[in-house]
Parts: sequence; structure tokens; C-alpha cells
Amino acid sequence: MYAATTSAAFSGAEPRPVAVEAHIGRSKEAFRLTGLPDTAIREAKDRIRAAMACTGLKFPIRTVTVNLAPAELPKEGAAYDLPIALGILAATRQIPATGRVVATGELALDGAIRPANTAVAAAMVAKGLGLPCLMAPDDAAVAAGLEGLDLRPVSTLAEAVAVVRGGAPAVDVPVVDDDSDGVVELADVRGQESARRALEIAAAGGHHLLLIGPPGAGKSMLARRLSGILPPLDPEGMVEVACIWAAAGLRRGLETAPPYRSPHHNISMPALVGGGQGRPRPGEISLAHRGVLFLDEIAEFPRGCLEGLRQPLEDGSVTIARTSATVRFPSDVQLVAAANPCPCGWEGDYKKTCRCRPDAIARYGRVLSGPLLDRIDIVVWVPRVETRRFMGAPGESSLVVGKRVMAAREMSDRTEHNRVLTRGELDDLPESGDVARTVAAALDDGRITARGADKLRRVARTVAELDGRECVSVDDLGEAMTLRQRQ
Repeated sequence: MYAATTSAAFSGAEPRPVAVEAHIGRSKEAFRLTGLPDTAIREAKDRIRAAMACTGLKFPIRTVTVNLAPAELPKEGAAYDLPIALGILAATRQIPATGRVVATGELALDGAIRPANTAVAAAMVAKGLGLPCLMAPDDAAVAAGLEGLDLRPVSTLAEAVAVVRGGAPAVDVPVVDDDSDGVVELADVRGQESARRALEIAAAGGHHLLLIGPPGAGKSMLARRLSGILPPLDPEGMVEVACIWAAAGLRRGLETAPPYRSPHHNISMPALVGGGQGRPRPGEISLAHRGVLFLDEIAEFPRGCLEGLRQPLEDGSVTIARTSATVRFPSDVQLVAAANPCPCGWEGDYKKTCRCRPDAIARYGRVLSGPLLDRIDIVVWVPRVETRRFMGAPGESSLVVGKRVMAAREMSDRTEHNRVLTRGELDDLPESGDVARTVAAALDDGRITARGADKLRRVARTVAELDGRECVSVDDLGEAMTLRQRQ
């Protein structure tokens, strides 16, 4: 006796359907699993047997063979408990054929269904196949934002059986609202007008940003507020980010808020860029896809980790090769870094004197290589806040600044950030004649590289669009130049 149902797995961050095949033999009792299952899946037999017993269903006293196809795709986690149980029940003719549903969920010993990390993947597979999708209610609330999906939340194995038998109608699942209380407010930043302006320009153009200044000046505070002025994610972005997090074993719903990640400086290369032992997992740069990756105290990060960011920042993706497979993780992030000017932190401060030796300052700065710095569009000095500004009125709110950022991005039909405009695209966009002459002079003087010239023009375009103009002027270019100077 044979039956099959459908579940889902990740290949990198891409959801793929998994056929869960169950065959009941005539030999004595045994349970065999094939298709590259991990330890959690191999322990499914005892969970499924107990869940069936508590639900009043019979586990076959014969040889049960379960295959998870495609066989070359690694499977992991207890999310296959429910589809395996439904496949066995269908193979023993206790329920109708289960090929018309997609299922995911871990079974408790009493028959309850627990949430699974593959919920979004299963929902995407079910939507693509046009099939109902069975999952735990908590997972259903996360996946409910997908349009065109027949979602069936089930709390127990008995409810899942009722759905397969056709006795449970579809129900409306409320969509989980975004947690607006988690947004930090830009108005909390007092003073720092230049840094706030740089933050706004970075948000409008998707530019990478480096903040340099003494301790306590507000560098981290500014960086944490960048995601609050970014435009919300579109439906495609919400799904993409949720799939990446699920592939990393983390839980994130279909949220419109761009992700924000801030790893500690003792992070390893696989944790930052991706990889690891066994199945490759996305790193922090992929978890921040379509959002912000903040590296606080960037000069304290291992140089090898920072150099590993160069290619992902340029290409917008990370490719990890293994002998068994090669996977790709998206990494279209906006990098924000913060650093002190020297080991003691007080170089350039007007109230405290730097105590560092010149060779110590030189060693401290060498962690950031020239090629990495050349990929950063905006470098801003964040000085100590003056008392009168710190005690003054709050600045503009995140809502006000966010509206300007959205208006700047909507000025053209371009879907990509200004940060990734090619030289040909820049040449096709309007610029005054003085802009080309000024850029050429900076190239001749060696103040900028060829890559730096393109970045300068991209930042200048963002400045113009924030002011509501399509044509870039030499004044816009001048402001862009000041945003690439340390002090």
C-alpha cells in the first residue's frame, strides 16, 4: 500500500516541494526513512505513533518505508511529522489520498501540532501548486499575508485528518500586524544635523554609510534609526526575507519593516557571511537582506571577516559551494558602520586629548582596507554634541523624514537603489556640465578612484532627488564630496 503527500524544504533560501512517500509492506514491524533525513526526522516514528494513539488512529504493525524526495536535497527538523503521519494514514486507508494537500508541523505526543520553521516555505509551495496548506495556527497567522493561498490552520492531528476527509471548511486567518512599538524614533537624536542629513541621503539612495566619532556622540543611536526611515518592504521582499530567516532557523513573519541586524565584533566568518558545517546557512549579511547591517566598532572586527564582505556588498548575493551542492543567499543590504577615530576614541575631540601613539592609530585604521572603504559611499564625522543642542528641541520625526525618503525614491521608474546605478545609467540621467568637469578634476588629482567617481555621482543624484530635482548640479556634487570626507 502506497500514498504520498507534499511538504517543503529549503535549497539555500529557495522553497522547494518535498514529496513525502509512504509505503506499507507485509513484513514484520519496522520503520525506515530515506531521502537525507536528519536526526530530528529519524526520531519521528515515536512521536507519530504516540500522536496516532492519542487521536484514536492505528499505527501499522508492518514495515513502514518513508521516502522524502528529491533524495539529494537534505531535510532537517521535525516539520515533517505531520506529512509523514498523513502519508501513513493514507497508505493504510484510514483517510483518503493526501496528494491534494501540503502539510508541515511537528507532532506532540498528545497529537497537538507545533509550529515549524518551514511554514513560509510550505505556504509558497502550496500557493504554487494551488493546494490547501495545513499548518499550526501560529504558523498560519504568519503566512496569512500571502494572497491566493488556501490556508487551513490545524491544532491537532485529528483536525488535520478532518480536513483531509473533507469535513473541515476553510476559515479566515487574521494577519499578524507589525510591531510598530519596536520602531525607534529619529526625533530622539538631538543635534547632529550633518549626520542626520547623511542618514537621510543614505536611506534615499540605499548608500553604505560609515560614522566616525568619539564615544557617546550618537553613532549607534543614529544607525539604529535608519531602518525606521526606510520604505516598507513590498510583498515580494516580505516573502524573500521571511524565507531567508526560516532557512537560518529563525522565525520572522511577513513583516513590512526592513530587517535590522547588528552582530557583535567577535563574530566568525561563517556567521557573518554564511556557510557553516553541514547544510549551508545564511549569515548576518543575508539575514539583513533588504534592510540594514550595522557593524558597531567596525575596527574591532577581524580583518578577514570584513574582507569577506567585499564581494557580497558588490554583488548583492553570497554563493556558498560544497561538494554536494552550491547554494546562493541574497545579500542586498545597506551597510552602516561605526568606528572610533583611534583606540582611545578621542582623536579630533575638542574637549578631550587623544593619548594614542601615532603607530597605534595607524594600526587601528589598517583594519579597514582601501578596497572596503572604497565600497562605502558616505563617510561622516560625528562630533561630540554641544550642550545647547543636546538640551534643545527634538529634530524631525522618523515619519517626516521617511516621507521625504519615499518621495525621493518615487521620483523615477527605477526599481533599484541609486547605489547600484551603472555608469551607463548615470550617463543617461541629466547632469549639468560642471559636474563632469569637477569629477574629472578629482580623478586627475587622485582624490577619488574610478569606482569612487561613480559613487560620487550616485550620491549627488540622491541629493538632487531629495530636493525634488532630476538634474544633478555642481552643488549636489559638492555636498556628495563633503560626505566622503572624514572630518
